[in-house]
Amino acid sequence: MATGAEQVDGQPTGVRAGLDKRPAEVAAMFDRVAGRYDLTNTVLSGGLDAGWRRATREALGARPGQTVLDVAAGTAVSTVELAAGGVQAIACDFSQGMLRAGAARAVPKVAGDAMALPLADGSVDGVVISFGLRNVADARAALREFARVTRPGGRLVVCEFSSPTWSPFRTVYTEYLMKALPRIARAVSSNPEAYVYLAESIRAWPAQAELAGWLQEAGWSDVAWQNLTGGVVALHRGTRV
Repeated sequence: MATGAEQVDGQPTGVRAGLDKRPAEVAAMFDRVAGRYDLTNTVLSGGLDAGWRRATREALGARPGQTVLDVAAGTAVSTVELAAGGVQAIACDFSQGMLRAGAARAVPKVAGDAMALPLADGSVDGVVISFGLRNVADARAALREFARVTRPGGRLVVCEFSSPTWSPFRTVYTEYLMKALPRIARAVSSNPEAYVYLAESIRAWPAQAELAGWLQEAGWSDVAWQNLTGGVVALHRGTRV
């Protein structure tokens, strides 16, 4: 469950969700990190986050005039990337604080839960979720919901932390997650407790092949994945039948 640490002006300085990922707790946690979210991501990724966003856009392959939904879009920095080249990209997130933090980004925004999207059946040409599926209480249900709102022939791209493919690197990466990442977060984040949850949720997340199986079970075809940064991140793709 979510926990509060010290109080500043009556507000908890540390708020984190549990691995049961109750939606209200996850939303509250992200509300607390919203103000410095983009900066923290860039620092923790060593500046690799921009490249991961570009790779996600390229994997989706949306054409000018098409409409895509960016689920768990946060401050909409990923949505702006998706909108390049005349694509209509819509940011969707259930954290009001994150959407407010990205208010200056000129893309459409809607509040919504990945498991119950506020869109009609077959209303978009593609769906992207970047570093958000891991935070959904029922990821399989979300994958089915993405299929519901996507037109036949449309594509899903899931950009998510994954399992490094080289064993020595995987060991080093795990040490970084559990030891270095929380220390860095304490220096730059407005809610460092959230990054303890981040490390734990990455360790508990399935590897590439298992997640590909989830996409197939949810009705996505032509499922494949591409490893980025040695498997620290993986792009999973699927096509709506």
